[in-house]
Amino acid sequence: MLRINELKLPLDYENEISELTALAAKQLKIEQSNIKTLEIYKKSVDCRKRNDVHFIYSVNVLSDGDEDALLKRLANPKVQKTGVYSYELPENKRTSQLRPIVVGFGPAGMFCSLMLAKAGLKPLVIERGQTVYERTKSVESFWQSRTLNTNSNVQFGEGGAGTFSDGKLTTGIKDPRIREVFLEFCRDGAPEEILASAKPHIGTDRLKEVVKNLREKVISLGGEFRFETRLTDIIVYNGSVQGVTVETADGKTEDIETDTVILAIGHSARDTVEMLFNRGIPMLQKPFSVGARIEHRQEMIDRSQYGKFQNHPRLKAADYKLACHPYGGRGAYTFCMCPGGTVVCAPSEENTVVTNGMSEYARDKENANSAVLVGIEPSDFPSEHPLAGMYWQREIEQKAFSMGGGDYTAPAQLVKDFLDNTASTALGDVKPSCPTGVKLTNICELLPKKAVDTMQSALVKMNGMLDGFACDSAVLTAPETRSSAPVRIIRDEFYQTKVRGLYPCGEGAGYAGGIVSAAVDGIKVAEAILGDER
Repeated sequence: MLRINELKLPLDYENEISELTALAAKQLKIEQSNIKTLEIYKKSVDCRKRNDVHFIYSVNVLSDGDEDALLKRLANPKVQKTGVYSYELPENKRTSQLRPIVVGFGPAGMFCSLMLAKAGLKPLVIERGQTVYERTKSVESFWQSRTLNTNSNVQFGEGGAGTFSDGKLTTGIKDPRIREVFLEFCRDGAPEEILASAKPHIGTDRLKEVVKNLREKVISLGGEFRFETRLTDIIVYNGSVQGVTVETADGKTEDIETDTVILAIGHSARDTVEMLFNRGIPMLQKPFSVGARIEHRQEMIDRSQYGKFQNHPRLKAADYKLACHPYGGRGAYTFCMCPGGTVVCAPSEENTVVTNGMSEYARDKENANSAVLVGIEPSDFPSEHPLAGMYWQREIEQKAFSMGGGDYTAPAQLVKDFLDNTASTALGDVKPSCPTGVKLTNICELLPKKAVDTMQSALVKMNGMLDGFACDSAVLTAPETRSSAPVRIIRDEFYQTKVRGLYPCGEGAGYAGGIVSAAVDGIKVAEAILGDER
C-alpha cells in the first residue's frame, strides 16, 4: 500500500473519492484503473491564503503491479510505502493471581484498564467521582446552585477532565499506539471522521457515551468498577505494594489487597499527591502554565481565518493555534482552543475558581475560546519544595475566588483594559459564556507578574498572526491553571516508582498532556505490567 501526501481539492469538489483517485493516479503516473482502492488517511483545511482556502489530503492507495518498483521509478517524496495498521497486546508474563487496581478512569486509566482486561487480568477500577452521566448532573447542578461536589466535578469523575472540554484528540507525540486509541474510540461510538481529520475532536456531548461504552467493555471482560471511592493510602511492605486503603461516599474505609496499583489520578488530585509525598514516593517539580481564557465571537474567528469563504457549507467553525516568544520574555501560546464553545468554571476544591473551555460536537455556539498561557518554570516557584507549584496553583485559584466575589463567579477583563492594566467596567460585543458568570475587574492583579508581562506582549504579537485576536472587546476570564500537572512522580524504565508495583500513569503523574498522550501512556503502563514476571 502507498501513501500519497499533499493532494489538494477545492472546497467545491463534486465527488471527493473520484477526484482524489484522479489526482493519485497523476502522482503515481499510472492509469486510474490501476488503482484498486483509495482511502482518506488525513484531511485538513489549508487557510494560509484567505483567497485560496482548500482541502489537503493524505491518502492510502492500493494499486496493481509492483509498488516497490513504482516507488523506485517515481522517486517522489510525497509518495511512500505504508502498511495496514494493527495492534497486538504483548505476551502476558504475569503470574500473580491478584487483580491490578487502576486509580482513576480518565484517558490513562481507561486505556490501561481496557488493555489489562483484554489480557484477562480483570482489573478493579477505583474512581473518586461518579459515572459520567451522574457526574454531568453534579456539574450542571454546581453551575446553577454554586454548591461544589469536591469528588465529582469538571476535574474528577468518569472520563477525566477531558470529558468537559472538547474531546480534542490533537497531540504532539508520535507513537503508533495513537491509531489504536482512535480506533477504540470509534468502536465505542466516536464519529469515524476522527480517523482522518487533521484536528480530530469528539465533542463533550458525544464523548460521554463513548466513555460509558468503554467502561461497559471493561466490565464485559471481567473488570470491576467502584465509583465514588477515593484512594486514601497505599499499603507497602518490604518496598512492594501490598494493597490500598479507600474511602467510600458514606465515609467508610476499606483495605483491598493487591500487588499492582496504577496511579491514573489526573492533574488535579492534590490530596492524593500529598498522600504519596508523605509516603516518601519521590517527586520532582515540573513546569506548568498559567493564563486566562480568551473569548471572541466565532464569526470573527471565521472571518479572520476563512475570509470570503467563511460561510461555505463545507467549512466548520474555524480554529487557531498560536505561539510566540516576545522579545526579552518567555514563550506564550494558545491551548485547547474550543470553536463554537463556552468557557466553564471548573474547580475541584471549595473556595477556588479555575477556568476551562468546552465545545460540543457541533461547535455551534456564539463564541470561540482558548487558553492564552505562559510557561512557569520551577525556578519561578516560591520554594524548592516538590509540591510548591501545586500550592502556588491553589493560591492563585483562591485569590480568583475572592476577586470574583466569593461565589464562584469568575474574574474577567477586556483585552484592551488588560493591555492597559486597568480594571474593566463594561463589556463590548463579546458576551461571556461562563455559566457561573463573570465579574469585571483587573486580572493583572491576579496572575503572576511574569505571566502578565508576557501575555500583554504576546497578545499584540498574536494579533498580527490572527487579525482581531487582541480586539478591544475580547474577554479574558481567569485563571487557567490546570493545563498540566506541576509535579512529576518519578518512575523507572519499568514504569514503576521505587515502590515495586506502583505505576504512575498519565497526565497527573507528569507523563502526558492531553487525552491522546494520556491514553497512550495508559497502554504503555499496561504493557509494562504484562511484561512483569511476578
